[in-house]
Amino acid sequence: GGVALVTGASVGIGAAVARALVQHGMKVVGCARSVDKIEKLAAECQSAGYPGTLIPYKCDLANEEEILSMFSAIRTLHQGVDVCINNAGLARPEPLLSGRTEGWRTMIDVNVMAVSICTREAYQSMKERNIDDGHIININSMNGHSVVPQSVVHFYSATKYAVTALTEGLRQELREARTHIRATCISPGLVETGFAFKLHDNDPERAAATYESIRCLKAEDMANAVIYVLSAPPHVQVG
Repeated sequence: GGVALVTGASVGIGAAVARALVQHGMKVVGCARSVDKIEKLAAECQSAGYPGTLIPYKCDLANEEEILSMFSAIRTLHQGVDVCINNAGLARPEPLLSGRTEGWRTMIDVNVMAVSICTREAYQSMKERNIDDGHIININSMNGHSVVPQSVVHFYSATKYAVTALTEGLRQELREARTHIRATCISPGLVETGFAFKLHDNDPERAAATYESIRCLKAEDMANAVIYVLSAPPHVQVG
């Protein structure tokens, strides 16, 4: 019955998480820059008879104004956010020695700034309604814990290291605020999604090879991890 916001809900991990939450009876606001895929997913959830609902919302997370107006729309229509899943993220193939500034900036805007803005707004939404059992989940990456010898993901890795620090900082601030709102960071290795195809957008063969080298996680595995974390009892926080 609670309201969850899932960013980057049109494809991959975000779509799988949104579907799982709807299956568990939540009202899910799924946002992305293009909502046609979310609309299709919402129709699928409805025809499958899931107890929750999926509400598609068009939002460019690189634009703070759009994020703020999304939160204000959620307040008006659904009271506020109880669970915030910061899933949207992207990698551009921009090495440190030769990368383009715009690629770096895009990664910072979506992977770091949008996560921080959504977290702040979700917390304020919980606080103003005295929600003490909310949850903020950041979808991180193994790249947020170790730097791999692949120049195309070095800057991306830096943004994910930021997510690691932001999640721990958030946990500490929530504790200082004497709230029981939980903070969790989930860091998968390779998940078979369209991610590599965006990273290597001019080399689809290389993208496909990324997923053929090992048996990858599936988006559903990530959705299951989110459900596990959310359904832990109130005195348990999976960090």
